[in-house]
Amino acid sequence: MRSAWLAVLLDACGVLVFVVIGRASHSDGETPAGILSTAWPFLCGLAVGWVFSRAWRRPLALRPAGLSAWLFTVALGMVLRVVSGQGIAAAFVVVALAFLGLFLLGWRLLARLVSR
Repeated sequence: MRSAWLAVLLDACGVLVFVVIGRASHSDGETPAGILSTAWPFLCGLAVGWVFSRAWRRPLALRPAGLSAWLFTVALGMVLRVVSGQGIAAAFVVVALAFLGLFLLGWRLLARLVSR
């Protein structure tokens, strides 16, 4: 169970790093309220991905935990951004896919390599 909590924490941190870097690169500022307003759609997507894949069973696995976390975070995050009036652009979707894929799958790949 400890590995599941650690995996949730690492996934959430990956999302928050994505948000903070994105906000900083657009000079949106890093206030807690601003970070939360940008992060909540992606954190909701992450939560749904975890539930959908039952990631707590094998939280370090690339499949289904990592892939579901990544794809639901991006897909549902973008839908929730549009619904909440935050908007999206094609380039943003590509950057989100790349960055979140690197972070949500990357630490799992590193964990796999280290454990061998």
